[in-house]
Amino acid sequence: MDKVEFLVLKNLIHNEEYLRKVLPFIKEEYFEDTKYKVIFDEISTFTTEYNELPTKEILNIEIEKRRDINEDSYKQISHVVNCLEDDVVEFDWLVNTTEKWCRDRAIYLALIESIQIADGGDAKKAPDAIPSILSDALAVSFDNHVGHDYLEDYESRYESYHRKEERIEFDLDYFNKITKGGLPNKTLNIALAGTGVGKSLFMCHVASSVLLQGRNVLYITMEMAEERIAERIDANLLNVNIQEIVDLPKQMFETKVTNLAKKTQGQLIIKEYPTASAHAGHFKSLLNELALKKSFRPDIIFIDYLNICSSERYRGNSTVNSYSYIKAIAEELRGLAVETNVPIISATQTTRSGYGSSDVELTDTSESFGLPATADLMFALISTEELESLGQILVKQLKNRYNDYSVHRRFVVGIDRAKMRLYDCEQSAQDDLLDNGKEEEYNNEEQQKPKKSFSGFKF
Repeated sequence: MDKVEFLVLKNLIHNEEYLRKVLPFIKEEYFEDTKYKVIFDEISTFTTEYNELPTKEILNIEIEKRRDINEDSYKQISHVVNCLEDDVVEFDWLVNTTEKWCRDRAIYLALIESIQIADGGDAKKAPDAIPSILSDALAVSFDNHVGHDYLEDYESRYESYHRKEERIEFDLDYFNKITKGGLPNKTLNIALAGTGVGKSLFMCHVASSVLLQGRNVLYITMEMAEERIAERIDANLLNVNIQEIVDLPKQMFETKVTNLAKKTQGQLIIKEYPTASAHAGHFKSLLNELALKKSFRPDIIFIDYLNICSSERYRGNSTVNSYSYIKAIAEELRGLAVETNVPIISATQTTRSGYGSSDVELTDTSESFGLPATADLMFALISTEELESLGQILVKQLKNRYNDYSVHRRFVVGIDRAKMRLYDCEQSAQDDLLDNGKEEEYNNEEQQKPKKSFSGFKF
């Protein structure tokens, strides 16, 4: 390690490109040798103040001024400074080596600090802080991207306009229309519905369709057992009434699953957590474990459902209000989507006033109006007796960052609850929603008009 520390210091005073790249990420405490800590401190101070590399002469002068070292220490430090010769080193290797050294030192120091906290040696920090300390250390990396320069980076911007963005497609026509072809990566998408309307059914159906595309799917459940989610997906993918699955002979069941496996290269992992026990940090750990043990990396993540997650930010904090708590969960899940570069689909409950309603607004979001502010796409699933009799469920867009949400603001999809499936309806079913051509009037009214029931619509 001593050799790496010396190599870092040597290149900090002789290689300006290297210094600009790595200096923001190096901390004084990463150096084990006190002499090296002093030298690094002077390099960092001088560079920050004068925006130039210090020479060996300058370092010796500045070190001599220090009042925290004696004469013997000065002689030892000065000797090290004078040995910092300019040697040619392969740049990429040097940067990678420095990054690994920083991460290793950060992890080591984090472990030491965690042990102290666990032993009660740090009165200012509780044991709850340990996971965050370790997570920060593991995340150490040289990220030098400072943003998009609008005037200089026009070429890359132009290319991005003409590059087809990778999306997870739906097998439902209108969902593809409102998302311009499916869900992009790094997004949080939320279905809003009352109890029993179809939140889990929707997510199980989409998970099934994505698996058939040859994609990897991770389904996290905190409401139902893994077996119950798997049962719903069985009904969907095996084309069997959910009530009749238990009656299938084992050989027939095995044959259906085997035939299904031949149709896709994807994997589906279902993971159960106790209600309100898991947060984004647990999900990250799960992803790391799946990558290590099963070489599994999801293309999409389902979380069933958002309101019964816990917050990494507010762990064990009973004083935080529901607005802040649910908003924090949503922000953490969207952060997970960005970090993993996949779309996340979750769901939330309506308020009591939204239960059984024939129309739903953002104000019907249970517990937190801050949730819609975080989501990229949010839509309500609405069921009435009239719709159920037609085998349909109404979808109403509430927020959409992908498209103009006034276009196809409302549409219906077919629902087969026995086989846990959704399907496209005939266009005539969509036309019936216009209520004699009053779609434009409806879109313009927004929340000014009182909610209206489906009694006025034609089906």
